[in-house]
Amino acid sequence: MLMLKYIIKRILIFIPTLLVISLITFMLSTSVPGDPVEQMLNSNSEMGSSANAIASEKAYIDKRQQLGLDLPVFYFSLSNAASPTNLHEIPKKFHRENLARLIDQYGNWPEIKAYYDKIRAFEIAVGDTPRDSTNGDALIAIRDNLQKIFLNYEHNAVEVAMKNIEKEIRQYPSLAGLAAPEQALKSAYETVRAKATPSKKYIPSIHWYGTENQYHKWITKFLTGDFGISYQDGRPVKNVLWDAVRWTVLLSIFSIILTYLIAIPLGIISAARKGSKQDQTISTFLFMLYSLPNFWVATLLIIFFGGGDFLGWFPAYGVGEIDSSMGILEIAGTRTYHLILPMICFTYGGLAFLYRQMRGAMITTLSQDYIRTARAKGLEEKEVLWKHGFKNSLLPIITLFASVFPLAISGSIVIEIIFSIPGMGKLAYEALVARNYPIVYTVVMFSAILTLIGYLVADILYAVVDPRISYNKK
Repeated sequence: MLMLKYIIKRILIFIPTLLVISLITFMLSTSVPGDPVEQMLNSNSEMGSSANAIASEKAYIDKRQQLGLDLPVFYFSLSNAASPTNLHEIPKKFHRENLARLIDQYGNWPEIKAYYDKIRAFEIAVGDTPRDSTNGDALIAIRDNLQKIFLNYEHNAVEVAMKNIEKEIRQYPSLAGLAAPEQALKSAYETVRAKATPSKKYIPSIHWYGTENQYHKWITKFLTGDFGISYQDGRPVKNVLWDAVRWTVLLSIFSIILTYLIAIPLGIISAARKGSKQDQTISTFLFMLYSLPNFWVATLLIIFFGGGDFLGWFPAYGVGEIDSSMGILEIAGTRTYHLILPMICFTYGGLAFLYRQMRGAMITTLSQDYIRTARAKGLEEKEVLWKHGFKNSLLPIITLFASVFPLAISGSIVIEIIFSIPGMGKLAYEALVARNYPIVYTVVMFSAILTLIGYLVADILYAVVDPRISYNKK
């Protein structure tokens, strides 16, 4: 009963912990560089005709709404009186960032919003201007300077860009139609500077948005198994993860089993024969393995056993080709044959560490009085080691076991890339390089969840292994 109460208590503690982790993860996702909408649409900043620009903007807005990026970030925002409540409604991320800087500099949102609208109107006018052999270069120069206005808040940079635009318009009669919107833009910018109220920045303000915000939508969908969509191919993240996680879990489970089956007996043998040549040989060999980087070992395995310059006993990459005509045993044999080399790389590094922990714990245990008492009773050494010593030496091993859970899905980036295994490590690396953040942050969340589960399982195993450990209030 006490154990059940303890488990319930720990689970209740996990809930706010996971909420904090999810909040930090989400805030990181909103502050990373790049625009996910442009990434998915393969958009660029070059402007064409107004019709193309309007169509492109509509596609951008639709995709942004699909991703939920048109909503405020959180339930509330701590801001100042100069900042509006609806800045998140501006579609382009870089435009929002520049408007935020303008607000911080001048503090008068109505005038800044009017200035932004004039920039957009001038953009459309430029797109509607017919291009010919005389004004082509001028229109390109105007568009370049207009982009500088979109993305700059410093007065000198904006003023230079406006002067360059005015110069191009005056130089070509065919661009006379742009004079009026250009003057309106210039006037709007002068109004922003003339009516600046920077003092509003120092008046604190709280904006409340309720549940219609990005974080609420994200966390509620995550809890129901909807992790969003991949920025690269538009597939649901859960489908992408499922295709990869099975290989990482398969490798991790077998690697963990092999590591424990090899390291624990070796640690017990070395502890029982402390200082002997056998103890020294095992320790030296395992720590030599531990010192070898896995990418170097993987490369050597491929060269010597994967069809490199020597023996071609094992495949060097992939997980094997499977067709519908194969039986279960044949499929299992093909998979195993392809995963032998990466399994070696997954396993050897943890042997020395786990062995050292087991050996140290066993040496401490064998020095206890109850071990000497057991030997004095005439018990066989094998019974003393495994029945009395082994069980009481498991606490450090159980502690290490708690850290194994997240590895079951995070995988090894280096090994999976070298052996071309489509697992979580390779997927996370490719997603990070491609800025495919829904996948990256889903892996982070699951790693956090499995870490907490690992600690809970470790606490339960402590009480199972050692009855002296109690979770009552005393």
